[in-house]
Amino acid sequence: MVPDPEELYEVDSDVPVLDGAVLLYHLDGFIDAGSAGGAVAEHLVDQLRGEVVARFDVDRLIDYRSRRPPMSYAGDHWESYEAPELVVRLLHDHNATPFLLLTGPEPDREWERFTAAVRGLVERWQVRLSVNFHGIPMGVPHTRPLGVTAHGTRSELVSGYRPVFSQMQIPGSAASLLEWRLGQAGHDAVGFAAHVPHYLAQATYPAAGLALLDSIERATGLNLPGEQLRDAAARTDVEVDRQVRESEEVADVVRALERQYDTFTAASSEDNLLAGDAEMPTADELASQFERFLAEQRGRNDPNEP
Repeated sequence: MVPDPEELYEVDSDVPVLDGAVLLYHLDGFIDAGSAGGAVAEHLVDQLRGEVVARFDVDRLIDYRSRRPPMSYAGDHWESYEAPELVVRLLHDHNATPFLLLTGPEPDREWERFTAAVRGLVERWQVRLSVNFHGIPMGVPHTRPLGVTAHGTRSELVSGYRPVFSQMQIPGSAASLLEWRLGQAGHDAVGFAAHVPHYLAQATYPAAGLALLDSIERATGLNLPGEQLRDAAARTDVEVDRQVRESEEVADVVRALERQYDTFTAASSEDNLLAGDAEMPTADELASQFERFLAEQRGRNDPNEP
C-alpha cells in the first residue's frame, strides 16, 4: 500500500487553470552526460524565472548522507546552508504560454509514492504531456550532428526519431518510472536522451542541451529561449576543436569515431553506435585517452587545478 501521495508535497492554491499545459521534468542524480538535462533546466529557470507552485518534502525523499548539501563556514561560524529543493515552477514561454518545470534531486526513497504524487499534480492541472530529458554517453564524435534517443508512452509521440537501441535492460530511475506510471494511467509522456560524445561526458557540453531543447520544442510546441545555449555551444566547440588540433593522438581518436559514425549513418541498420565491425579502439580506450588529454590541458591552463 502506498501512503497518501498528497502528503508528500505542498501546492499553491492560487495556480491558474492550466488545462492543456505541458510538464517538463529533470531530476539530478541519474545519468546526465555533458550535464545536458541539467543545463536545459537551469537555462529555463534563469531565462524565464517563474514562481514555485509546488514543493516536495525532501526530508522524506532525500538521503542526506549520500548527497550532503553544501554549507559555508566563515571564520568562527556557519554562514549558510544550501538546502536541497524538489519543486515545480510555473513558467511562460516567449508566446506567454504557461508550462510547468519539475526540478531537483532524484528521490532516494519512496519512488512509488513520488510518482503517484506527480501523477496527482498532472491530473490536478490537466497536463496534456509530460517530458523528461537528459544526456547519455555515446561513441560519437563532436564533429557530427548530435543524435537524440526518444521514447514515449505511445509510439505516435516519438515518430520521426530513429531507434538506436533495440532491447536492453538498464538500472531504473525515478524519471523513467514516472514516465512508465504515467503511461499506465493513460497519460502522454515522452523522454529525450541527447547523445553526448563519451569523451565529453564528464564536462558541461551545451550542444547536447541545445539538441534537447530542440526536441522539447518540437514535442510540445513551446517557444523557448535558446540564444544563450547556442552561444555557449559555439564557444565550447571552438575550445574542443583547439584541443583536438593540438594532439595528433586525440585527432586520431576523433577520426576513428567519425569513420564509425559515417558508416553507421550510411547503413540503414538499427544497431547501436557503440558497436561496429571496423577495427578501432574500444569505447573505454577512447574515453580514457581523451579524458587524460583534457585533464592535462586543464592542468596547463590552471596550475592550481588538482
